[in-house]
Amino acid sequence: MIRGDGIGPELVDSALTVLDAVADFPIELVDVQAGAGAYRAEGSAMSDAGLAVIREADATLKGPVGLPDVRQADGTEAGLLGGILRNGLDLYANVRPITLLPGVRSALRVDDGIDYVIVRENTEGLYASRGKGVGNDHAMTDTLLVTRAGCERIAHFAFKLASRRSGAPADGVRRVTCVDKANVLRSMYFFRSVFLEVAEQYPDIEAECLYVDAAAQAQVLAPEHFDVIVTENLFGDILSDLGGGTVGGIALCPSGNIGESHAYFEPIHGSAPTIAGQDRANPLGQILATAMMLDHLGEQAAGDRIRGAVRAALRGGSVRLNPDGTAVSGTRSTTDAVLAALG
Repeated sequence: MIRGDGIGPELVDSALTVLDAVADFPIELVDVQAGAGAYRAEGSAMSDAGLAVIREADATLKGPVGLPDVRQADGTEAGLLGGILRNGLDLYANVRPITLLPGVRSALRVDDGIDYVIVRENTEGLYASRGKGVGNDHAMTDTLLVTRAGCERIAHFAFKLASRRSGAPADGVRRVTCVDKANVLRSMYFFRSVFLEVAEQYPDIEAECLYVDAAAQAQVLAPEHFDVIVTENLFGDILSDLGGGTVGGIALCPSGNIGESHAYFEPIHGSAPTIAGQDRANPLGQILATAMMLDHLGEQAAGDRIRGAVRAALRGGSVRLNPDGTAVSGTRSTTDAVLAALG
């Protein structure tokens, strides 16, 4: 467990309470100090010893990390763990479900029909330039890198995920949508070309391609069309927040970072230090990330129980949200409502 910064510790505490209520199997929990607090104390967002613990774990549950005033000399945040964990553990698939839950008011004024997953390539793309930009006072450049191996494995991941789903809400078709900018960037044309090669190995799943600007519009105008979206790192980062905005805010959105041997699970929002310790943070994204972790560990029944309890609490009105995504009744009461729905 990485409890994180800001609201992270209280969210992880909520998630662990729910985990304890559904875990009818043995589970060992180990704390690892990481994030902005660790950087302040030790000069590193995560120690080598902490990373070694993560490597030995079956999965990691992570709270949001980072604080806006903890920065490196180049101006980037010093407490973030994306480069350390995603690249260090080769967690190439960032999986972000975008689902409109019952009882949640969508900004699109729809009651259902939003249920898709964004699969974001996690180790390449423009973010491969993290900390490696080159330039001076007059110009700066970052490099967008994609490789055949990276494109192939993320495309396979997306098609395999689609094969386990029920299809898009609009028509029930299992569909993988490649989102790119292939009309402008050679790297994106390459990403699309490899995607289409991989698609031939999955004839029962529909493959389509959209430019990222068109995809962003479609997420607002026709979200029910999507089943699985696969895309480059930066595009996936942006589109998943857009998707979150259509389902009640990113406070409701969990995510997984998954590789061949390691994985960690977290909400997609930040550490929100301005409301830390005030019992205002919405724990549902962290709780739903715990359900994703249980799926990964082979305990899908327990994960389904958590998702069912969250849905029931929202549907019954025992959990209500403010327009900014915070929980009306606070962190602890929201957690208690989920526990009550577990029965």
